Amino acid sequence: MLKVIIHGVLIITVIISSLFSSSTEDIQSKIRGILDAFPASTEIAILIFNPLTEDTIYSVNHTRSMIPASNTKLFTTATALKIMGRDFLLHAKILMDNNALTDSIVTGNVYIKGLGNSVFSSEDLDSLVSEISKKGMTKITGDIIGDDTFFDDVYTRDDWIKDEKANVNLPPVSALVIDRNTKYVKKKRRGRWRTYRVNVTNPPKYAAQLLKQKLVESGINVEGVAKTGETPLTATVIVQSSVVLNKLIQLINKNSDNFLAECLFKTIGAIASGKQGNSFYSTQAILTFIKDNAIYSENTSIVDGSGISRFDQITVGAIIGLLEIMYFDLKNFPDFYNSLSIAGVDGTLEKRLDKKGDPINFRGKTGTLNGVSSLSGYLTTKSGDELIISMIFEFKRGGSKKYRDAQDKIIEILNDWNEETPEEIDLQGIK
Repeated sequence: MLKVIIHGVLIITVIISSLFSSSTEDIQSKIRGILDAFPASTEIAILIFNPLTEDTIYSVNHTRSMIPASNTKLFTTATALKIMGRDFLLHAKILMDNNALTDSIVTGNVYIKGLGNSVFSSEDLDSLVSEISKKGMTKITGDIIGDDTFFDDVYTRDDWIKDEKANVNLPPVSALVIDRNTKYVKKKRRGRWRTYRVNVTNPPKYAAQLLKQKLVESGINVEGVAKTGETPLTATVIVQSSVVLNKLIQLINKNSDNFLAECLFKTIGAIASGKQGNSFYSTQAILTFIKDNAIYSENTSIVDGSGISRFDQITVGAIIGLLEIMYFDLKNFPDFYNSLSIAGVDGTLEKRLDKKGDPINFRGKTGTLNGVSSLSGYLTTKSGDELIISMIFEFKRGGSKKYRDAQDKIIEILNDWNEETPEEIDLQGIK
């Protein structure tokens, strides 16, 4: 706290204290001015908090249940880090029935199994097939089997808003993914052939077919067919391709990637339950994380990993609680913090808060749905104070830009906020 050395009139302490506290009052007044300009129908929830002093700088409706949009991804990625750890690997594996090649022949089946590697691509598959070819494999007597049983086979959700303009309809969410479960097809339209990107309807079957095709093209004879099934526990890994968790959460949070978030959501369920990745186990894992860390949970309901469902309901109090827990988590905070978009630099904040020559040190997660705009994250002010911020606006009038601009203006105002003056002020000689 402020220490004042008095060598004169004692009342000077009161005057100086009043001058220093007015900074917070000015900030609050400016924020109120921004919010008062909103239409009366706008739902507002804001909480601004200093985690080191435990001071609340500003609060409006911090316990009100709101639609968080993509701020939901904060819970998904934080829970994943806590449960799995930064170095956890999510795999796509190619396995075979027997323990070793005999005369370059696999006597039995070859499996391609997904274990949550949602960034696995056809180029990655090419690399794996090349490795297999170098091992001397020339023949497979059995089938090529696609296995996505690490997750359930519920590839879509009824509560994902299909006419939601703020989001693109997601491809099937599965444990086995190639090229985000999309492919290119040629269709004739108005007399001309055009190329379209379409969703794969059966991810494990498609992966098996693509693997078989690439194996044959590499000179390996495959006697069986491509189909779906489950990999036996006795199968041996031939090759694999992996993504590390701390890199995956950067792709999710910085770019607000809904597909990758939903795949990670189900991975959380699979790892936490030790069973199969599904929405129930995933939701339970996140709610357990909230409970175990004493995060405010009233009026909070999380049903997906990305925030595209309007059935997600979260308070800014819960978001601040989550961000505070991660802030004091010395093990996981660097990866969590680095996964957030940097204002004026990258991700969904690349073109926001871009002050040339006077950058604002804010890392955050945006969220947008029709009639919803959210922003939460960490601000280091000009004076070096660190604040945790969460804002959600639900609106019926005006476009989302109006509310994004308001969020940015509030952060700009907070950037000038100063918690304390220097610890010791010598007032010697002041009368």
